[in-house]
Order: sequence, then structure tokens, then C-alpha cells
Amino acid sequence: TTLLSIHGLWAGPWLRDVAGFDRAGVAATLMLVSGAMVVSFVCLGMAAERLSRRGISPMAVAAAGMGCFAGVLLVIILEPVEMAVPVWILFGFFGTSGILPYAVLSQRFPAHLAGRANTALNLLVFVTAFSAQWGMGAIIDRYPPTPSGGYAPAGYQAAFSTLLMLQVFTIAWYGAVGMVMRRRGGKTGA
Repeated sequence: TTLLSIHGLWAGPWLRDVAGFDRAGVAATLMLVSGAMVVSFVCLGMAAERLSRRGISPMAVAAAGMGCFAGVLLVIILEPVEMAVPVWILFGFFGTSGILPYAVLSQRFPAHLAGRANTALNLLVFVTAFSAQWGMGAIIDRYPPTPSGGYAPAGYQAAFSTLLMLQVFTIAWYGAVGMVMRRRGGKTGA
């Protein structure tokens, strides 16, 4: 959801207001981010399949990807203007790791319920993404606009930091639940 909420609404304004890109630079960078997302879907799917043959679950691959994504988001929060394009490309690449749970989820339910389970997950993802977009806007609007009329870089830092903290919390929660389930002998997919 962090990928959807930031890339879908706030990446372009960040590139304009923080990195100082013109419209063409923003458009070109967003196109590269989208291309990185496409490449990542293929690469992560192949990696998850190959690693599962070696005993590493797709959820572990997803968790590793989400950890990398959190690291990239931290770099963006630190405003690496001189490295904005490659960092945003990495944002797009690692941000797609959240798609792997869809495959795992459909395998955890009987065939006649798999579609419903994925639809429910889709609904949750999109409601959360749109709520996060709104929440980021509320945070960013708390900061005075720049003299050029854009949003303040400090607003982006605060909004993106909030999402990063939520993401780190959920990764830690997933890890804790996984440890408890392994101790009890249950399966988590991790």
C-alpha cells in the first residue's frame, strides 16, 4: 500500500518540490519507476519460485523485499536529491514485493474461495492506499507552502516517515507472529 499511495499521488509532487524536477523530468522519472515495477513483478515471481524449491517461502521473499523497500523509503526521506532517479527506481522495484502474498493467500484457501480471499485482500489494499494518500495530504498540508507555491519538503519528510514507521511496525509484527507460530509448530509461510 505504501507504494500505491506514494507513487499514485505523492511521488510526482516530491520530485517537483524536493528534487526540483521540471514536468518532463517528473514524467520521465515516474515512467522509469513504473518500468522498474514491471521488471520487479517478473523478477520477484521468478525468485520466489526458485527459492521455494530451496525451502525459502514466498512470504520470506516478500518480507525481505519489504525490508529493502523500507530502507529505500528511508533514503527518500533523507532527500537524496542528487540520487533521486536511481533511488525512486529502487522504490518502484522493491515496492512490488507486497504482491507475493496474493499467491500465498490463494494457496491457503480452497479453490472455490481463493478468488474471494484475493478480492478481500484487494479491497483492503486499495482502501488502505487511498486512506494513506489522504493522511499524507493532511500531514503535508500542515506545513506552509514554499515561496514557489509547492509543498514544503518537511511535510513530505513527516508524511513519508509516518508511513515508514507503520511499515516497520508491520514488518516487526509479522516477524513476531511468525516466531510464535513456529514455536507452536504452526505454519506462517515465513
